[in-house]
Formats: sequence, C-alpha cells, structure tokens
Amino acid sequence: MNNLDSGLTFKRGLHLKNRLVVAPMTTKMSFFDGVVTNDEVDYYALRTGEVGAFITAAANVHEGGKGWDGELGVYDDRFIPGLAKLAAAIKKNNTKAILQIFHGGRMTDSKVLHGAQPVAPSAIAAQRPDAQTPRELTEAEIFEILESFKLATERAIKAGFDGVEIHGANTYLIQQFFSPHSNRRTDVWGGTLEKRFKFINDLVEGVTDVVDQSDVTDFIVGYRFSPEEYETPGIRLSDTLFLVDQLSNKSLDYLHLSSSNYRNHSVSDEFKEKPIIEYIKETINDRLPLIGVGDIRTGADVKEVLVNADLAAVGRAILIDPHWAQKVLDGQEQLIRTELSHYDRDELRISNGVWGFLEGMMPERLK
Repeated sequence: MNNLDSGLTFKRGLHLKNRLVVAPMTTKMSFFDGVVTNDEVDYYALRTGEVGAFITAAANVHEGGKGWDGELGVYDDRFIPGLAKLAAAIKKNNTKAILQIFHGGRMTDSKVLHGAQPVAPSAIAAQRPDAQTPRELTEAEIFEILESFKLATERAIKAGFDGVEIHGANTYLIQQFFSPHSNRRTDVWGGTLEKRFKFINDLVEGVTDVVDQSDVTDFIVGYRFSPEEYETPGIRLSDTLFLVDQLSNKSLDYLHLSSSNYRNHSVSDEFKEKPIIEYIKETINDRLPLIGVGDIRTGADVKEVLVNADLAAVGRAILIDPHWAQKVLDGQEQLIRTELSHYDRDELRISNGVWGFLEGMMPERLK
C-alpha cells in the first residue's frame, strides 16, 4: 500500500508532495463564452494548497464541443490569460495544477451550441431524456478535433499548468468513439474494437508529442476513463481492460478510473469476483500510476483506495470541507465538515451550478 503522505514522481519528472488529488468537478462558473471568472478563481484557491494535485473541471477544446453553459474554454488563445490566473491560484503551496480537456460530442444540445447540431462519431442519440440526434462527424472534422486537443495542450503549457488530463470518460466524445453504442462507423474510425480505439490512440499520441516537443520538462499527461456503459451495445469491462492495456504502453503519466464508488463491482458476470479497480490495477501491471476515485470520505477510505491505486482523487468531501485533506493528514478527522446548508454557500464559494450538482448527487449531505 502507498502511504498517504508520501510523494510521487511521474515519468516526466513532476513531483507530487502527497497522494491526494482533487477530482475534476463541474462548477458552471465560467462566463458564457468560457472565460475564467474571479469567482471561479476564488473557488479553486479556497480548496488548494493541501493536496498533491488539483484537476480542474472540463475545458472544451473546440467551440462545437461545449457541453454546458458556464464551462471552461481552451479552444482559443484569448482564454490563456484567464487560465493563467486559474493555474496560479491552484499552485499555492506546491499543489500541481492539471487542466482537464474534453469535447462533449453528443452530450450537449443545440441550445448550448447556439443553434448548431451536436456532433458525434455516428448519428445515434444518447439514451437519456430529450437527447438530440447528433450529426456524424466527417473525417476532416475528426482531424480538426484531434488538432484542437493538441492546440489546447499548448495553451495549457503557456498558461502555466503542470499537466493536462484527457477526459475520455463519462460518455463524452472520446468515450463515444470507443463505444459500440455511439460509434457505428464503417471506416477506419469504427467497427472493430481496435478501430474504435484509433481515435483515442491518435489523440493520446498527438497530445504527448506536443508535450515532448515543447521546452517544458515536467508537464504531465493523464487519461481518465469510465469502465462500463449500461447501453446495449456498449462498453463492457473486457473492452476497458483492452483500452487500459493499450494506454499503459503509451507515453502517458497516469490513468484515472472514473467511478461513483471505488468499491464498485462490474455489471458483467465475467468480472464479479472483485472490485473493478483491482482488475484495472492487474491490467496496468505497474506500467503507469493509477488514480482511484469515488465516494472517498475518510482517511480509512483513502488507505483502502491506495491498496489498488497510487493516488486517491477526492471530490465532494473537499467541496464540502476545503481543508479536508489537511485534517486527514493531521489525524483530525473529527473536525471535518460533512454537511452543508444554504448559509455556508458564500463562505465556501459555492455557485448555483455547484449547488445544483450537490442537490442531484448528494442530497443527504445538505441541510
């Protein structure tokens, strides 16, 4: 097991002071055009400084990839000054700042896109209420999106971030290319498992090449993934173990398992024996560090996660108590705040968007 307060050095040289990471959480605090707001900077600044790294909310790399209002933008150079303020705020007390980059794909709508139709690998609507049928991407558009991830990485470097996390999870565009539900293409970008991996392969190689050809020596690249889908056809854990095996041989610095609970078991009868994270760890086989996440509330939870992972990502607990990490590190868990009320919102810099997230995801912790 990894010790909570021991450091970790990635292959590109970046060093984390401890094994705690703030998980990426949607805040909906940016301006309508994706520019960072002062309230957003304050929100991040309040929760940083104690953990090893802080992963931001998703930043869209392409104007057509916006998933929701209030989302960070990184698809144009005009975002760099605001992102630089955000990176500087996060990097207090040697916490490392990681910008999560993504494209929403079909998980958006024409209202968010100001009248434009969402795009996806294939013209298949998501299985969710009021989902719009997306337009199938042309090959030229696929190349354009791959290039946009590279340009976003260059902007993250210029803004002073310590790394980027490629958001290949939570049903957004990158995952849509890997999923047999959303990708019904018959060209080189779809069909077999290997062909559905091609977009991810080319994206990862493009982003890591940008970093390796830059003049920075300790800028890291991570990849976040979801283990399974409930749609039929959809991604199964066997598909994800193929993905993890392929990614473990890439020039990445870490993998990040996206999960609602680190104890989750597979929906597949083939993998019921143990928690999903154990299968992921076995497949990686020490080739890359793994971040575990999902309903971590106590120091005991962190220790349990670190049996199978190298880092523990904490979201809601730090959202509620910005000093959760230090209290755990100091053995003062009895002081941790575990509930919120409307009266705490100003003190904790909780916006309407964040409060809405809390109401949907953890109503039992609101009072």
